[in-house]
Amino acid sequence: MTEKSFFAGFGGQGIVSLGQIWVYCAMQEGKNVTFFPFYGAEKRGGIARAGVIVSDEEIASPLVTKPDSALVMNHDSLPLCEGILKQGGLMLINSTLVKAEPVRSDLKVVKIEASGLAEKIGNIRFANMVALGAMAKLTGALSLTGIEGILKKFFPEEKRRFIPMNVQAIQQGFDAV
Repeated sequence: MTEKSFFAGFGGQGIVSLGQIWVYCAMQEGKNVTFFPFYGAEKRGGIARAGVIVSDEEIASPLVTKPDSALVMNHDSLPLCEGILKQGGLMLINSTLVKAEPVRSDLKVVKIEASGLAEKIGNIRFANMVALGAMAKLTGALSLTGIEGILKKFFPEEKRRFIPMNVQAIQQGFDAV
């Protein structure tokens, strides 16, 4: 199994953190990974992207040029993701913020109100974790078994108080698709 994924949004949505947690979870599950983040110079509001590969086999190149799946967290990322996604690829759209429809008809499009679900949990900043849960289920790239323990290893001590909300957000995303 090899899954090439591309996550796109704007600064402040946790796209780079999502990519980091995605590959960390995969590593804890014994898989090979690559992580290639890209973000604008702005502190908030600029572009934020991450290309990740999760594989049971050795990975030849870290670049994700034709992803199997893409996460679209904001409206401006839709054309980019639509343009690079492989034929028949999976596109997960944060329908809270993205109202437009993809032009391509060959894609498997799944919508989730990631930002809306995160707000119900208590903070819109958990939208990336809602998306993580949904992407994990839709792609099969992560099992998310023992996610709480994995997050305890990932987060520094001062951020561990947020783990229960992260786990809840991941579960909400998993259940929503």
